[in-house]
Amino acid sequence: MSELINNRAHRVHTMKEIIKHLHRGGSPDAVRAELRELVRATDASEIAAMEQDLMAEGMPVEEIQSMCDLHASVLKDVLVQIEPAGPTLPPGHPVDTFRRENDALRGVIGRMRGVLREIAALPEAAIPEAELSAWRLAYNDLMDVEKHYQRKEHLLFSCLERHGITGPSKVMWGKDDEVRGLLKALGEALGAEGAEAAEWQVVAQVVAEPALAALEDMIYKEEKILFPMSLSTLTEDEWGEIWQQTPEYGWCLVEPQEGYQPPTPTDPAKVAAVAANESLLFPTGALSLEQIRGLFSALPLDLTFVDAEDRVRYFSEGPDRVFARSKAILGRKVQHCHPPKSVHVVEQILDDFKSGRHDVAEFWIPLHGKFVHIRYFAMRDAAGRYLGTLEATQDLTRLRALEGERRLLQYEDGKGKAA
Repeated sequence: MSELINNRAHRVHTMKEIIKHLHRGGSPDAVRAELRELVRATDASEIAAMEQDLMAEGMPVEEIQSMCDLHASVLKDVLVQIEPAGPTLPPGHPVDTFRRENDALRGVIGRMRGVLREIAALPEAAIPEAELSAWRLAYNDLMDVEKHYQRKEHLLFSCLERHGITGPSKVMWGKDDEVRGLLKALGEALGAEGAEAAEWQVVAQVVAEPALAALEDMIYKEEKILFPMSLSTLTEDEWGEIWQQTPEYGWCLVEPQEGYQPPTPTDPAKVAAVAANESLLFPTGALSLEQIRGLFSALPLDLTFVDAEDRVRYFSEGPDRVFARSKAILGRKVQHCHPPKSVHVVEQILDDFKSGRHDVAEFWIPLHGKFVHIRYFAMRDAAGRYLGTLEATQDLTRLRALEGERRLLQYEDGKGKAA
């Protein structure tokens, strides 16, 4: 029996069967005891393999996600931290920065809980503005977690997918969205005015504490599962790629320390060599490669191209992108670039475009004070064969506000105005 218990495949299979039993309504306490007996120790890679197998067998990611916190609780007793062989991470390594951000987030969570304890002890009267201000300030600091999640979802997950690891990232992205939803609800509650102490105490217990607990649970999953698995999987070039593109998203509460020296970056995108004096000929004219680059950069909208195999092949690099993009998404399946809750919409658009049922899909949404217009176009050759999908995103806030007319020259690009 001992040789089976020490076998990786056996451990993964055992965990998978026990988790399936849990999904069928088995007692967590009974499952936990059985797991401790059959699986003495497991690491992050085996938990990832277990989730991958469950999804391969047809278990929906939403179902795994809904039980994720219970899984973590059950597996906590057998999870061991196995760091990859090699030197200690230098300061400034992407994982070192992720961990420092988590430490900072723990500090903010503790600060907010301290304020909540003070509020809980107040009598039935209006809460002093000092306590509310401290609560709101801590909340604003917590919202910096979005930068942490964006880097994780668009940089780290992209690199893991190159190694065939997709299941855990899908589940974790869905849990990230749950945290976002809870924090959004807390922000809406904190925007209220004139509430009594009793009402704020209800907000603290019913809205704030679940958000803080969810954030803590995600920190645990990152520290114990995601980061060890990533360190044992990704190459040094991939860590250098993540480090190089991190500034596009920013840092959460802290900045990276000095010490990490990334390898010389290698761009995975293959750029066609075009001589400086050559142009690409189109039916309506000719453009050099430099002119084409300048044209795409000058367009007042963001472009992203997904090929016929659903892989991201290009995005434009205008100065004011609506949605952040990083080179890590190049070659990535577009379905993996979206949170699980919206993947079904992406799939429907692609299926409709490929079948020829439709050629255009569009959406418009309010986003961080902007009015954003998003359009998708099916790209086809002269014979009607599907080549891919073009996404065009534009901030229409200023255009929607235009009234009357302007007939005189006036510059608004920061480079001066006409006399």
